[in-house]
Amino acid sequence: MTASLAWPHMAAISGVSILDILLVAILIYQFLSLVRGTRAAPMLVGVATLGLAFYLARLGELRTLNWLLSTLLPYVVFALIVVFQSEIRHALANLGSRISLMRSSNSVVDVYDDIVLAANLFSQNQTGALIVVEREIGLRTYIESGVALDARLSYDLLATIFRPSAPLHDGAVIVQRDRIAAAACFLPLSMNPVLSTQLGTRHRAAIGITEETDSIAVIISEETGTISIAVAGSIERDLTVERLRERLSQLLRRYAPAHALPAAVEESLVEEEPSAHSRRQDVSLRPRRDE
Repeated sequence: MTASLAWPHMAAISGVSILDILLVAILIYQFLSLVRGTRAAPMLVGVATLGLAFYLARLGELRTLNWLLSTLLPYVVFALIVVFQSEIRHALANLGSRISLMRSSNSVVDVYDDIVLAANLFSQNQTGALIVVEREIGLRTYIESGVALDARLSYDLLATIFRPSAPLHDGAVIVQRDRIAAAACFLPLSMNPVLSTQLGTRHRAAIGITEETDSIAVIISEETGTISIAVAGSIERDLTVERLRERLSQLLRRYAPAHALPAAVEESLVEEEPSAHSRRQDVSLRPRRDE
């Protein structure tokens, strides 16, 4: 009788305990995923070492060391906030973005069609380019650092901006919905020590802006013509045009019809130089270098 009465109480405690453990595990996992591969990772090791020293000082009754660590502990909390401010801001931004995406509508205009076509052109011609697509977090600070355009996004405009002889080809283009907000924008460079030394300024700027915000950065290398995409502080390199279109479709949550992808053509079409009037219609038919 007593055991039967105690069983529901034990079951309730077990359920709450399991939920508590799961929530803590999720928080730890999200935190480790956030700092993995960033400059915060080695700092986290240093913080863990400090915590271990404090524990050993308390355990071994090392009074002087214990007093020193106890005195510094309140300041360490504020120091951690300053040191990890980028990671904390990124985590809060991701949380806000997920909440916004849950209640957002599907009225956002597809913007990646012209970006993919322009990336294909830049890759063929080995023209360096950096295109940043704004999502939930505004990029007004970086827009003000460049030349304001507020022009409708189009393949022709992107090709004109990043033409090597154009005055706006240096810097980044920032896209807001279906409009180009500004060109020749300055972006923060990533200081992540884990990044490859082969990455140049353009790639580090793309990673830096995605570390600070939830934006998407498309990069075309001027040296090799390879296409890369940066999201959430990480970069995917050596993408094909089809893969770039798939990634943009996934990240912007839009469907990408297969017929819009650039396709190979007959040799006679390759030898002909397209006229200015038909350039936009024939751009999807230009052959890729990787074929």
